[in-house]
This record gives sequence, structure tokens and C-alpha cells, in this order.
Amino acid sequence: MSLDPATITVFLFAVGLLGISKGGLTGLGLMSMPMLLLVMPPAAAAGLMLPILMMQDALSVWIYRGRWDNANLKLLLPAATLGIAVGFFLFWALPPEPLLAILGAVTLAFAVRGLARRKAPAETPPRAVGLALGIISGFTSTILHQGGPPFQMYLLPQKLSRDAFAATSVAFFAVVNAVKLPGFIALGQVTRDGLIVALVAAPFSLTMTWLGARLVRIISPERFFLIIYVLLAAVGVKLLSDAFL
Repeated sequence: MSLDPATITVFLFAVGLLGISKGGLTGLGLMSMPMLLLVMPPAAAAGLMLPILMMQDALSVWIYRGRWDNANLKLLLPAATLGIAVGFFLFWALPPEPLLAILGAVTLAFAVRGLARRKAPAETPPRAVGLALGIISGFTSTILHQGGPPFQMYLLPQKLSRDAFAATSVAFFAVVNAVKLPGFIALGQVTRDGLIVALVAAPFSLTMTWLGARLVRIISPERFFLIIYVLLAAVGVKLLSDAFL
């Protein structure tokens, strides 16, 4: 990683967005990877950010400890682990553009539908849907670094409390990122230099995670879920733009 001022500025901004996202405002970090790709190759960006994500995950899990929904995690995490395994198996074989287009279109449609039906009663999708979305989340997290939309598609219709939704998201992706680590090491994407940079950036990245958790606490539950749906729609648009532009 070059240490010129432009690269450092982009890197810190990306880390800050990820930190706030990890604090509970899921989706806010959607621009982090595209920003980093302006100043470094994709493999280097992915390998650099994974250790930072894991540090932020650890703090988020501690902040939200005990507030996650265990039933959802027991369903989604084994499925996500299978998706991660498939993702690493197909890591070099699949072109990203069609996957980005499909995921972006489905994500945007779901977000628009959710915004239109925000007053609808809570419903838990069938277990088969949860298993499928868990697998897709693990797969897209590995291939595209975009595991959030499929996960949220299963959780949002359930209308969990604000804290339970944020905590379940935090716990889910903490495990997903930990499971991904050995594969990224095997692929040579996590390097000693990257780990050193992650360690140096730790105080800033953890401070931004704490700030994100504080922001969640001061936002009303109704406004929180409105923001989540809007961010999810933004993710859908961004995925589609990455696929076609």
C-alpha cells in the first residue's frame, strides 16, 4: 500500500464508513471497497480490509453482546458457511458482472417493496428461504464482498427490534468474516504488510465503530429501519452500476 496522501485519505474514509456500518447502520459501508479500488488492486484491497473488519466485528459483538436473535443465527450461519465454501471453490471461475447485476436487481426490488410495505405486519419467511438466502449471503460475501443484501432480505420482514436487528447482523458477519479468513490467507490475499496497516489503523477503525453504535442508539426505531431500507436500495443501485458501467 502506497503511503501517499491521496491513498491514506481514501483508506481512512473507507475505514470510517465501514466502522459506522459495523456499529449497526448496515449498508453505509457499501462504498468502502469501490473507493479503495481507486488506489489499490482488488486483491490487495480485500486482503487489507478483512483484518480491519474482524477487529471492528470484535468490538461490535462486545457492544451488542447478548441481544442477537439466536434462532436466526442457528439457521443462517451453517448455510452461510456452505456458501463461503462454494465461493472459494469458484473464486477464480465466475465473472463478477452477471452476479452483481442479479444481486443488484433483486436487492433494489426488495428495498422498494419494503419501503412501500413498511406498515405491513411482521412475517418470518419459510426456513427454506432462510437457508437459501444464508447460502447466497456467504457466497456473495466471498466472491463480491457483498453479503449484506441477502441476509437483510431474510431479517427485515421479521420486524425485529432495532437492537436485535443490529446485534444479529453484527454477530452473523463476525462469524462469516472469521470463517472467510483461512481461505483468504490460502489465496495469498492477507499479507504481513496488510496486517501491519490494519494494526496501525485499529484505533481509528474501532473509534468509528463505537461512533456507529452510538448513532444507532439515538435514532428512533422507525427512522432506523427507514434508513436501512434506503441504504439497501442504494446498495442495489450501486451493484447494478458496478455490473453495467
